[in-house]
Amino acid sequence: MNRATISGVGAIGLWAFLALGARAEAGVPPLLLTAIGFSVSGLAGVAWLLASGQLAVLRQSPRAWAHGVGGLFGYHALYFFSLSHAPAAQANLLNYLWPLLIVLLSAWLLGLQLSRQHWLGIGLGLVGSFMLLGQGIAFSAGFIPGYLAAIGAAVVWALYSVLARKWSVAVPTGALAGFCLATAGLAAAAHMLFERPFTLTPTNWLVACLMGLGPLGAAFYLWDYGMKQGDPRLIGTLAYITPVVSSFLLVLFGFAGFSWALGLAAVLVGGGGLLASSFKTSPAR
Repeated sequence: MNRATISGVGAIGLWAFLALGARAEAGVPPLLLTAIGFSVSGLAGVAWLLASGQLAVLRQSPRAWAHGVGGLFGYHALYFFSLSHAPAAQANLLNYLWPLLIVLLSAWLLGLQLSRQHWLGIGLGLVGSFMLLGQGIAFSAGFIPGYLAAIGAAVVWALYSVLARKWSVAVPTGALAGFCLATAGLAAAAHMLFERPFTLTPTNWLVACLMGLGPLGAAFYLWDYGMKQGDPRLIGTLAYITPVVSSFLLVLFGFAGFSWALGLAAVLVGGGGLLASSFKTSPAR
């Protein structure tokens, strides 16, 4: 596993803290939280570009801006829409099709070989995730708009991730700072249009800023670098770690109880990751 692939796995690890942060920020409108988080990550990125004399990387083509902002804002807008128009369990289950889609799109759009280990690994991860997220779920026709939005979010994130690799030479990771700020602006506008006014407490501000530095900040820079320079097949398979580690963190901090499904999901996802990482051929460049 090279450094870039490890970077992608680091993003997955940071995203595992997103549910914990969301529980701590219960009551804060999600689009407002997104606006604050991406403002922090964007400003931090711009500060780093200024310090390193690389501010010019923000001058990107309209296609690059459409890809970056469309992926970041489009995913979150669809995901939050799905949560407001379908039960959270069903929405999360459908949303977690994106790791599978990344693996499949890596073969289709990037021409990367999928071995038997990749298929078995993603299969185990998918089963483990469905066991964990899909307990007692029954789908209802009344929530179809929410279901479609969740699937749309998965497709948007998978395409954003794989196309980032396809255009890696043209768009450096530093450009993400500008995309984050634009996403923050769109999220703020959407908050004012669609969500109720909300007064943040000092604790709300602290947690939101920490999320902007971690799961809504550094995670996206790590993910971008990992997808562009690492192995998207392995990263996509390992992405099923997120709901498992996220659930363990909720248990650890007293927000949820341990269950046999969580333990078995951890075994399946871990085994799937080991299988996928056993494929030794270097990814095509």
